[in-house]
Amino acid sequence: MTALLLAQEQAKVTNWPGYIGWAVGLLVLIALVYWLMRQGWNWRRTLQSGIPPLPAVPDRAGRTILETSGRYHGTTTAGNWLDRVVAHGLGNRSRADLTLGEDGLLVRRPGDVDLWIPAGLLTGARTDSGIAGKVVPAGLLVVTWTHGETELDSGFRADHPDEHAAWVEAVTHLATRTTTKTEEASR
Repeated sequence: MTALLLAQEQAKVTNWPGYIGWAVGLLVLIALVYWLMRQGWNWRRTLQSGIPPLPAVPDRAGRTILETSGRYHGTTTAGNWLDRVVAHGLGNRSRADLTLGEDGLLVRRPGDVDLWIPAGLLTGARTDSGIAGKVVPAGLLVVTWTHGETELDSGFRADHPDEHAAWVEAVTHLATRTTTKTEEASR
């Protein structure tokens, strides 16, 4: 009986200042971690300030070849799936509507910066399992393109991932056709 009374007495919260101190300390730690993450993001943006502005977004992408909607997962330097590019809003994940036209790839991102990749800058496409720290076992559509002196990979996940194969084929065909036309014009 005395053990029961002793257990009930010990269960009372009597050290309110200690609990409040720990809670405040934890909140300060969380705020510090968030602030450091934000500083890292801004530092990365500063390092990538040499990346030229993105091409102006047209109203249309030319005659439509393919359309889909899904998610934009970010852009990285080509071949390095963890080196996220944050300059010009390329690092922000968002919903996206993709339109592949004869003139290039138009990515409409509600609430964020739209992205236009002219056909002459497209170098290819593939499916992959990850980009910019995001791993999706069922796969992502990764479009490779050149911007200034930098080759970039942009990752997308269609609402219906079975569409990715058609997108890879269409983007690769458009990139090859555009490269062939450019080479013929330079001769």
